[in-house]
Amino acid sequence: MNTASTIPFLKMNGLGNEIVVVDLRNSPRVFTPEEAAAVAADRMSRFDQMMVLHAPKTAGTEAFVRIYNADGSEAGACGNGMRCVGWYLAQGGAGSQFQAETRAGVLDTVVKSQASITVDMGEPKFDWQDIPLSEEFRDTRAIELQVGPIDEPVLHSPSVVNVGNPHAIFWVEDLDLYDLGRFGPLLENHPVFPERANISLAQVTSDSSILLRTWERGAGLTLACGSAACAAAVSAARKKLTGRSVKVTLPGGDLHIEWANNNHILMTGPVEFEYEGAIDFSKLAKVSV
Repeated sequence: MNTASTIPFLKMNGLGNEIVVVDLRNSPRVFTPEEAAAVAADRMSRFDQMMVLHAPKTAGTEAFVRIYNADGSEAGACGNGMRCVGWYLAQGGAGSQFQAETRAGVLDTVVKSQASITVDMGEPKFDWQDIPLSEEFRDTRAIELQVGPIDEPVLHSPSVVNVGNPHAIFWVEDLDLYDLGRFGPLLENHPVFPERANISLAQVTSDSSILLRTWERGAGLTLACGSAACAAAVSAARKKLTGRSVKVTLPGGDLHIEWANNNHILMTGPVEFEYEGAIDFSKLAKVSV
């Protein structure tokens, strides 16, 4: 294991979703969950997701990317984070079109500019075992789950899908009427989600536009969640609430999501570079995690 006490990082964001990018392609080091949580707790390196690049596992890819949430848990996908990784790799000489790999699979990335990066997020999974759910639901466009009284629930009948991570989307008529910060933790950890879930409220405003708010698994309320935008877009199309190409507006800005005819989800949006820094493990060791 690399014994260096410091590791460089890039602080970036995707629509306000705070991202730290760490390049360990030439190092055998692997972050433990405790180390990742300690990095997130530090003021200079805090993140919603940390994207750690390791040496490629699959021929033809630029890197294998491990994704850590702020609580140190690992995620299978992070759309905003992959756009940041895409920009970083393009700046490092990978070109404008390349592939990187996550636990969710090999993802194609096209970098037109810092304002327009497209990531192929792969194919959504709708079967209850693949999300996964703790019990069988034949139709995952709307499962039996509600918050509040049985005869007058506050939230009910979410769509569920796996887009690298488990997602539940509750359809509402007015986002401002709901306190997602209150319901999010309860629903993230509901027994029906054995691996926990990202919880979103979605308001369809036209056949090509959705407003979205997300409580992100392992991170909490977020300004933007790319995989949640993908989950909402494909779920809306399945329910025939929208077409297969939509603008998803999050607190941090807009993403364009296209559910292509080959069943892959294409997510396009911007990234911002904030600053460079270094993770100092001698100081992180003092952080209680």
